[in-house]
Amino acid sequence: MSSPIQIQIKAEVDRDDIHVCRFMVDRPVHSGAATFNTAEEAKGDALADKLFRLPGISKVALDGYTVAITQSGMEDWRQLGKRIGSTIRNFSNPPPEIAEGDKLPSEEVRRKVQAVLDEYINPGVASHGGFVELLDVQDDSVFLRMGGGCQGCGAADITLKQGVERLSREHVPQVREILDTTDHGAGQNPYFSPSK
Repeated sequence: MSSPIQIQIKAEVDRDDIHVCRFMVDRPVHSGAATFNTAEEAKGDALADKLFRLPGISKVALDGYTVAITQSGMEDWRQLGKRIGSTIRNFSNPPPEIAEGDKLPSEEVRRKVQAVLDEYINPGVASHGGFVELLDVQDDSVFLRMGGGCQGCGAADITLKQGVERLSREHVPQVREILDTTDHGAGQNPYFSPSK
């Protein structure tokens, strides 16, 4: 079975309005232009509906190869953009079909991944003053944030790849991708403080 072609997305924050970011995709995401100002309006469009399920989204505009997102708060676009990019990729390149009996609802995937974090991951990273927090599960994509001693730690990527990803997929095979949304240079108690 051939692996799916990687979808390329370029993001650009609007110069005139920092609440707006445009995501240029290397393939069409919508035929023609459409703007959705509420989650209710987006119900008829599969991509807009998925995007409105992300917290903090207040407007979605789709036009050919472009997705323009307006956020209601002041979340860092680098963090929010990872969730938006994952949603666009999952929409444009859906995962291979899982047999109906193997598919789990997001709430069940969330419960199982949380159990992996509680039983296997967090007890180990707690010895370094760290923790891994489950933020969200969407379309079998898991969004995590690392905190305490894990935030800014040089081994955070190893913890993510060899610990969290390996154990999560072992215990919850439905997990498609795991995304670290941590700002490793900020925080109250990062392992490495950002350089001044």
